Amino acid sequence: MIALASFARPAAAPEPNAPPTPMGMRALAKMAFAGTDLAPLRSTLVHRMVMEPENAAVLMDLATIEQLFGNRDDALHLQADALQLSRIFRRPQIGASGAPLRLLAFMAPGDFMANTPLEFLLEGSNVQLDMVYVLPGEAPPEGIPEHDLAFVAIGESDENQPLLREIAALTGAWPKPVLNAPGRIARLSRDGACDLLQGAAGIAMPRTLRIDRAGLARIGEGEMPIEDGRFPLIARPIGSHAGDGLTKLDAPSAVAAYLAAHPQQEFYVARFIDYSSADGRFRKYRIALIDGKPYACHMGVSDHWMIHYLNAGMHESAEKRAEEARFMQEFDDDFARRHAAAFRALAERVGLDYFGIDCGETKDGALLIFETDVAMIVHAMDSAELFPYKKPQMRKVFDAFRALLGKARG
Repeated sequence: MIALASFARPAAAPEPNAPPTPMGMRALAKMAFAGTDLAPLRSTLVHRMVMEPENAAVLMDLATIEQLFGNRDDALHLQADALQLSRIFRRPQIGASGAPLRLLAFMAPGDFMANTPLEFLLEGSNVQLDMVYVLPGEAPPEGIPEHDLAFVAIGESDENQPLLREIAALTGAWPKPVLNAPGRIARLSRDGACDLLQGAAGIAMPRTLRIDRAGLARIGEGEMPIEDGRFPLIARPIGSHAGDGLTKLDAPSAVAAYLAAHPQQEFYVARFIDYSSADGRFRKYRIALIDGKPYACHMGVSDHWMIHYLNAGMHESAEKRAEEARFMQEFDDDFARRHAAAFRALAERVGLDYFGIDCGETKDGALLIFETDVAMIVHAMDSAELFPYKKPQMRKVFDAFRALLGKARG
């Protein structure tokens, strides 16, 4: 039986004046992924919150648990309370020996998709991670820890655009190397990435239009032209993730019903490209580009065009898992080689040290880009029994990220 109280505090006493050290997103997500009931731990942390109201680490862990339970609003309130107590949190060096590399990360408040998943990427490394949360219009907190290099982990979103501008001004003369230039992250909105990648060798990405409700209604009424003047279209609310509100509109008549079901004020609209394979199935790939080189993170196979790994039936299908295993094992000599020109263009045009893409392949062999961002979740939490090929592949990803940090430190 797990001693839950031991999870609610650091294993060892922190150094004097060290930042608060929560259990962290990776540890808690790994427990949830493994099926551990987090309710008892939540109760323990709530009790500690009452007894230790100035304990920012407890509040941050409670915020993470609420996110894992799907209570996003409660999570963000708890996170805001934690940030009132401390703007700096530490993930200690764990799982590896040797002198640690000290990494400072600039983070944004928000849910799991607001920042680069550094806690996952640093699994098993000798990196000490200090996370500094940046708040709109506020100066950086005092007492920035000593570090060897810095990393801008803030993902692109409407909410984060002001933060990225502030970080750009802050890091312009930073005394240590800074990875992932914030100005380049800011260009990765869905419409911005589309403009950035238009005409790139080997890449297909239909033009994405940012539009308000009235404009989308006019498209449905035939009063506003769209690319190629053809349906179907893909529509999604601005700021949505994980398929929330993502819909294929097959004809102009579908627009009114879509708007009636979605009260948001702004949307992204793009032409739908049928990326089904010869067997009629759809395949979606998540790939990380680290120091310009692509690494496979996962693939999903589905009979439906809207694929998310958790709804693709990968757990239920040995056939699909075998295909994913082949994809990973043969990635460097197959997928990466076939799309070498596209990956070179991505690395050059995006210009970031680390970022991820979700993509497919068009019927004529181009790399079809759905999204590019620095905050896509990559992890090694899948069952080793069910997915024995994943941990070795993710070890390659994590080792490449650690190598990137070492190279930047010099």
